[in-house]
Amino acid sequence: QVQLVESGGGLVQAGGSLRLSCAASGRDFSRDTMGWFRQAPGKEREFIGGVTWSGLIYYADSMKGRFTISRDNAKNTVYLQMNSLKPEDTAVYYCAASYRNYDVARESAYAYWGQGTQVTVSS
Repeated sequence: QVQLVESGGGLVQAGGSLRLSCAASGRDFSRDTMGWFRQAPGKEREFIGGVTWSGLIYYADSMKGRFTISRDNAKNTVYLQMNSLKPEDTAVYYCAASYRNYDVARESAYAYWGQGTQVTVSS
């Protein structure tokens, strides 16, 4: 059974940091693009960034500078380091896996999704 399981979410004060993890199982994800998305209450899900199997990393313009994506293929895990968090970063954060090495920001390109982890940033 293919699974993506996010962890590391929680409640943090503004200015704080969190590192989210996404553990993949059920197939070999080492050749997949892994992406991070988030969905705030009342808003559409938005792209944060993604990393291809070769290590190329893409970020949404609005996410550059405070968010860092990395992956460990040996552990089938992808990470999202979030710094200088703001209340507007409050959302459910999802990881996803795509067979493609293009359309990294396109939600429909991703075949597998995790269940999401809640991040709440208090002011």
